[in-house]
Amino acid sequence: MIENGLRRDTPLARRIKDRIRRDGPMTIDSFMSACLWDADYGYYRRQRIFGASGDFITAADISQVFGELLGVWAGVVWQGVLGAPNPITIVEYGPGRGTMMRDVLRASRIIPGFSDVARVHLVEASNALVELQTATLADFRSLLSWGRELDEFNPPAIIFANEFLDSWPVAQWIKTPVGWHIRGVVVDGEDNLQFAPINGDCPREAFEALRPNAPPGTVVESQRLDQLADALKALADRGPIAVLMIDYGHTTPAAGDTLQAVREHKYESPLTSPGEADLTVHVNFYDLASTLHRSGLALDGPVTQAEFLGSLGIVERASRLMAANPARATEIETGAARLLAANGMGSRFKVLAARSPGLPSLPGFGASRVSSAAPGPT
Repeated sequence: MIENGLRRDTPLARRIKDRIRRDGPMTIDSFMSACLWDADYGYYRRQRIFGASGDFITAADISQVFGELLGVWAGVVWQGVLGAPNPITIVEYGPGRGTMMRDVLRASRIIPGFSDVARVHLVEASNALVELQTATLADFRSLLSWGRELDEFNPPAIIFANEFLDSWPVAQWIKTPVGWHIRGVVVDGEDNLQFAPINGDCPREAFEALRPNAPPGTVVESQRLDQLADALKALADRGPIAVLMIDYGHTTPAAGDTLQAVREHKYESPLTSPGEADLTVHVNFYDLASTLHRSGLALDGPVTQAEFLGSLGIVERASRLMAANPARATEIETGAARLLAANGMGSRFKVLAARSPGLPSLPGFGASRVSSAAPGPT
């Protein structure tokens, strides 16, 4: 039950192996946290990780239409849902290079009065990325503030989390011939990092009740999103909030190992290049919605990205851009098509919104979806 494969002896790999030798096997969530956020060698301490020259491309990199539609959406939410408060805080969790927020702010200017009262707060733990965001958002510098905590700003607020939760560390459990165990990372006899079942506090009885016939090798994941729910609930207790979460994932309970690594736009084992590859997981939107619902927040969705962007008028917006920019028509059309692709981003990415109790439903979601997206406690 140990996974083999090529390993690169990166500085972080050596640090992790030293830690395992000293403290014992490392859980998957601890390993993922170290790979992404180690103070010296973590992946997000690097700058060139987004776009064509980096390791992955976000929706905002694919088409400016994505951020522009979200900007108009934010303006409509401010005006029609929140009641046009002054001021309003526009927040982004994990803003990357700042590309999406730049497009959001540019497009939101069409909403009368919105730009006059909007302030921007970026939740970012990487100093390297703060530098990139400062450059990207130079035209809006007077509006900007930064922080590292999920709730260190004042509502009323509109919060974006685009491709943020996929990097939230995940815990894993694995079924072995003798029952369920925590899945972790160990050092083998050849000084390589390997995945393996490890000892520790594991809810075996719960797993046996939920999946009594699971074969050996079955993996169950949990991102433990209570911290996010608690932060959003604390904000909602201080004032009205509207939260939009967009990520790739699934909407029904499912077992499976979704931990993956991407380096230079290519997939590799998460153990291959610790600190030099992006580690992500598929967001379980059923668990996310259940956790947020239990915290008392109202929900809209989840729906697919294609449904959400379609309801916001992505086709019409792209058509207008193509007419105004004939030389870029093919690029604009291709980008919009990629965001809507039935067998790609359009269906794999899901959109879930949360809001303070008592606020009306947010735009972009049908009424029937609202009720079905609020599962009871699980």
